[in-house]
Amino acid sequence: LFLVGACVCARAFRSFIDMASNGSAGEVRDVHSSETTKTLLKSNDLYDYMLKTMVYPRENEFMRELRQITNEHIFGFMSSPPDEGLVLSLLLKLMGAKRTIEVGVYTGCSVLATALAIPDDGRIVAIDVSREYFDLGLPVIKKAGVAHKVDFREGPAGPILDKLIADEDEGSFDFAFVDADKYNYGNYHEQLLRLVRVGGVLAYDNTLWGGTVAMPDDTPLTEEDRKKRDSIRGFNAMIAADTRVDPVQLPIADGITLCRRVV
Repeated sequence: LFLVGACVCARAFRSFIDMASNGSAGEVRDVHSSETTKTLLKSNDLYDYMLKTMVYPRENEFMRELRQITNEHIFGFMSSPPDEGLVLSLLLKLMGAKRTIEVGVYTGCSVLATALAIPDDGRIVAIDVSREYFDLGLPVIKKAGVAHKVDFREGPAGPILDKLIADEDEGSFDFAFVDADKYNYGNYHEQLLRLVRVGGVLAYDNTLWGGTVAMPDDTPLTEEDRKKRDSIRGFNAMIAADTRVDPVQLPIADGITLCRRVV
């Protein structure tokens, strides 16, 4: 469940500061783009050190191949970076997770990372509104010998999750990863709480949105980034107050929120 590649934000954050201090003619940049590094670290050199020392040397060969394919795509920045993939992969192994859900698939980098981490008889319900991008990564997933673990379902996530609930799959999943439309995070949370077992984990990507959640309200942003920033702020507040989960927010990549279901 972790798309890999280069999908924000030491450079993005720096660009906001530069705009504010230098008054660059009201220039507004997208938080996520092919020109930004998906990390909240203030030092790109430190991030490069971490990648070269601990991440790339341990990266699975098929994960590397799919990451490179994804990086070449015009929307490659949408993919989660390899350090995030390793963190969630380790979490899955520590949990002994076997059945997982992914909402938002893109080229399937996170699907591949999950498939490599769970047992051979494990299962991933991978949901996306379109399989066009997933088909780019499917040949690599097949080459890795884990395609049999993937149950791809095309369409809006809400109705598909409702069908899983109606099919009496409640409480039968160990883990869920969400990296999809940010405006529906709250709705997905309610559905996934019914599908993930007590003691299982729900993970949400992009919950710091390039650091914009902590920036002043008048920080120059695109209208879309402002809406997503506000939506993520609301979601973070909701999770912080949700007594049904034990949450923790990690400043990895673009921010990951992990929620252990306790009720």
